[in-house]
Amino acid sequence: MAAESTPLALPVLPLDDEVVLPGMVVPLDLSDSEVRAAVEAAQAAARDEPGKPKVLLVPRVDGTYAGTGVLGTVEQVGRLADGDPGALIRGRGRVRIGAGTTGPGAALWVEGTRIDESVPDPLPGHVTELVKEYKALATAWLRKRGAWQVVDRVQAIDDVSALADNSGYSPFLTTDQKVALLETTDPVARLKLATQQLRDHLAEQDVAETIAKDVQEGVDKQQREFLLRRQLEAVRKELRELNGDQEGEESDDYRARVEAADLPEKVREAALKEVDKLERSSDQSPEGSWIRTWLDTVLEMPWNERTEDSYDIRGAQQVLDAEHAGLQDVKERITEYLAVRKRRSERGLGVVGGRRGGAVLALVGPPGVGKTSLGESVAHAMGRKFVRVALGGVRDEAEIRGHRRTYVGALPGRIVRAIKEAGSMNPVVLLDEIDKVGSDFRGDPAAALLEVLDPAQNHTFRDHYLEVELDLSDVVFLATANVLEAIPEALLDRMEMVRLDGYTEDEKIVIARDHLLPRQLERAGLQADEVTIEEGALRKLAGEYTREAGVRTLERSIARLLRKVAAQHELGERELPFTVAEGDLRDLIGRPHHVPESAQEPAERRTAVPGVATGLAVTGAGGDVLYVEASLADPETGAAGLTLTGQLGDVMKESAQIALSFLRSHGAELELPVGDLKDRGVHIHFPAGAVPKDGPSAGITMTTALASLLSGRLVRTDVAMTGEVSLTGRVLPIGGVKQKLLAAHRAGVTTVIIPKRNEPDLDDVPAEVLEKLDVHPVTDVRQVLELALSPATNGAAPEVPAAA
Repeated sequence: MAAESTPLALPVLPLDDEVVLPGMVVPLDLSDSEVRAAVEAAQAAARDEPGKPKVLLVPRVDGTYAGTGVLGTVEQVGRLADGDPGALIRGRGRVRIGAGTTGPGAALWVEGTRIDESVPDPLPGHVTELVKEYKALATAWLRKRGAWQVVDRVQAIDDVSALADNSGYSPFLTTDQKVALLETTDPVARLKLATQQLRDHLAEQDVAETIAKDVQEGVDKQQREFLLRRQLEAVRKELRELNGDQEGEESDDYRARVEAADLPEKVREAALKEVDKLERSSDQSPEGSWIRTWLDTVLEMPWNERTEDSYDIRGAQQVLDAEHAGLQDVKERITEYLAVRKRRSERGLGVVGGRRGGAVLALVGPPGVGKTSLGESVAHAMGRKFVRVALGGVRDEAEIRGHRRTYVGALPGRIVRAIKEAGSMNPVVLLDEIDKVGSDFRGDPAAALLEVLDPAQNHTFRDHYLEVELDLSDVVFLATANVLEAIPEALLDRMEMVRLDGYTEDEKIVIARDHLLPRQLERAGLQADEVTIEEGALRKLAGEYTREAGVRTLERSIARLLRKVAAQHELGERELPFTVAEGDLRDLIGRPHHVPESAQEPAERRTAVPGVATGLAVTGAGGDVLYVEASLADPETGAAGLTLTGQLGDVMKESAQIALSFLRSHGAELELPVGDLKDRGVHIHFPAGAVPKDGPSAGITMTTALASLLSGRLVRTDVAMTGEVSLTGRVLPIGGVKQKLLAAHRAGVTTVIIPKRNEPDLDDVPAEVLEKLDVHPVTDVRQVLELALSPATNGAAPEVPAAA
């Protein structure tokens, strides 16, 4: 343990932010007034005492003196290396500072007590191990610095106190660490502290060296890579010059192309990252070709290209009217969209929340009504580019969202390709035949379309191939479909549905005269004044040669007619100009294929026998007329029960059971011989047996057919009906009223029976069709039978035939 000895009076030599430990020899600058005063005071005191002048070296940190100082002797006074006056002072031992005292000179004198720092001899084992550890650490540090002479000096120190104080020379120690060494009076504790400080510094030095080595290696690698790339560029340049390829350098310089292109910020960052990868990859690497293809695709995309919308609302309406006859609902919806968009643009509301005002319309209707061509007209009216995307038969989700770039032959999805093909970010994109999209093990494309067709999400659409956000919020999407039920509910919910239920006969005449005939005249190589077709001939073509909701078959018939005239002219059989009249059709293109029932002889009509009724149905091709035939089996055969034929669905089979049950329970009230229904088998057949049929709307038609069969009264030829029947005889509402009435009009039917609750649907039916139809809304089957059955010929009920 350290012990204290006799007090000493010493002049104070303060050291600002410096610490001198015993055993150290330091030069001090005498130009400092405090240092000079202390040295002069010590020299004055030494005149009266033997030995060298003594001073007290005290650290002063932030103006505060330490509680322990070092007794120092002035070894020599002279000049320093720079010529300034200086003194060489050696530290002798620790002194505990006491109270102030008086002395010669201008220096501050204090009383101090010398601290005994002796250690026991011999040293304990743990102290010996500590000495060895300190010497090993100090040697390792000195060798790293190349101080080999100092290594021998440290190894020669045996005194524990001197060895610990020797760390005062260490430049890595802070002032606080040196003060801690100074104030630790126990030599063993001081050596432990010095060892720990040296150990921590060596650990930090190892980490710093590792980091510096890694940094240097990285710098060397970058420099080496830079030099190699410059050499590679020089070699490529020489090869291009040898091959005469002067444009290759520009085409391969993707970095310049990316920086010169007008790309969004995030897309530019992604492209530059890919350029970095391309520069690091070799020419033989397959990744290089993938990156080039990706960069070409990104650079070809019209990221900031947009066409200006035409806000001439009247002009747009005229374009739609000129290119399409009828279809008022669709035209009104497009006009509304343009009007709202114009007002938003005028009020600065073009972009709200990062999204623009796109639109998603679903055009649902039978084939041939102009859904696809309507998309072109919409683009024409808006002044936008038009792109058609065919979705029929698409079963791979990657067709919509694109393939991952890791696949061989990867391509972006059809939506991205459509944008690239259009050359603008706001085209009109027609998703044709969206109801024909399938799904299998490769995913569900309809599910991938959910984000594309959602105006709240598609402003951040991300294609799997591009992997950058694409703004689709300004795209006008038009989807076409034939069958509404085939579209998934979630997808249908994202679109505004507009129905195209087909054309009336008058509209077909206008379309044929204004659109179809001029187009087919050009395709047949004929002039407009060489062949003309009378309106009567066009009406007969639309009514008897074709029976459809659209006009495709009508156009084919006109094309066939014109080809026949052109061929006859070339053979010298007919002179031009020629006018095709109604009577010329049979000689030119043969007999009519769809003669109305009303035009046939009474004995040849389907309803010429009891048990046959005319119904109305909706198919994928629009509305159609459906016949129901009923018969009773011979009682001797014993074949009781109900037989249904004609490829019927479960709902239609249930409607037949309901019709039979109603007649059994209410037959007496209707004066029908219902006893036959118990003993004889009932057979109901729907002709065109190869065509699947389903739905509840044939309920009153089957009831009427069975009532006709039992009563022997014929069903009126000019009557068609549609409606669901209940067990109590109520007539319930059904769908597709407009399409069914159009089909009845085409078939020559004049009287139509519909459910009373479907009466509001008559507002959608064209006025010219309603004028030619006698529509009867009913609520009960009894009303249906009154209207549909012909009066009985006499009071007695006729005999029920065995077959109809």
